Amino acid sequence: MGEDKQATGGEASRPSSPFSPPLRIGMIGLDNSRVVHFARMLNEESHPHRVPGARLVAAWPGHPSPDFAMSANRLDGYVRELRDRHGVPIADSIEEVAESCDAWMLEAVDGRTRLELFGRMVPYGKPIFVDKPFALSSADAEEMNRLAAERGTPWMSCSALRYAEALSAALQGEEAPLGADFYGPMPLEPTQPGCFWYGIHTAEMLFRALGPDCVGVRAFRTPEHDVAVGIWADGRIGTIRGSRTGNEQFGGVLHGRGGSRAFEVRETDKPFLAAALEEAVRFFSGEQSPIDPRETLAIVRFLEAANRSLQED
Repeated sequence: MGEDKQATGGEASRPSSPFSPPLRIGMIGLDNSRVVHFARMLNEESHPHRVPGARLVAAWPGHPSPDFAMSANRLDGYVRELRDRHGVPIADSIEEVAESCDAWMLEAVDGRTRLELFGRMVPYGKPIFVDKPFALSSADAEEMNRLAAERGTPWMSCSALRYAEALSAALQGEEAPLGADFYGPMPLEPTQPGCFWYGIHTAEMLFRALGPDCVGVRAFRTPEHDVAVGIWADGRIGTIRGSRTGNEQFGGVLHGRGGSRAFEVRETDKPFLAAALEEAVRFFSGEQSPIDPRETLAIVRFLEAANRSLQED
């Protein structure tokens, strides 16, 4: 799958944050259900999983994608909730949000908009969290990383499933995984190519377990299932399995010399959205991104290669 260009989004030399709490977050793109959950955890004092130290202080709705029903049909409702329930000022432009925030969350649900929106945010130099997926092609991902490195703008991006409590617990074993298999739902969305729409979740889990050095991918599809198999540079093998049978459960198995550790992501666990938001706020507050940009780019290439394999078959 090739080598990454050496660019780090400015994180290697990032200074401590000059911001005093509460850190002010601006949100871009409100056609995504996660904006409501994040707003509640940031702004509701009584929320059971409130993330302290930051508040959502401004948001720009963005433009709905008319060919993507999930974008076109939900935007107005999410805008009303942020404005009327959480008191978040709704701005008329990205530039207006930039005037009142210390850090950004790029939440637009349509991955096709990533490069354009990220490119407009980068020049301000404020740290950026990009919700999944970072981009829908390796070309866009590399260009976004280049723009951030050029401006010294720190960024991080992930699916919140990367921080599922059950996965974190499974990875705390003394032995690093020698292989891993992850599973989850895999609905398809025509505007978000193949595995990028839901495969991103299990791919994030896989790369958290095995790291960025995937060198080959083969994928298979039937009407009800997708499977993508990756080979890592050191010979380890990892897989993601997606189901369109109605099963919404996420989970996986980590393999090692001493045995295999299975886990499921359960509703009784701490919400993975809360864990991901905590990581983002720590990043906004001056800590280096917990995710190497090289790994994020590798995930994009993995999903792109899986789609290409499906087309070749």
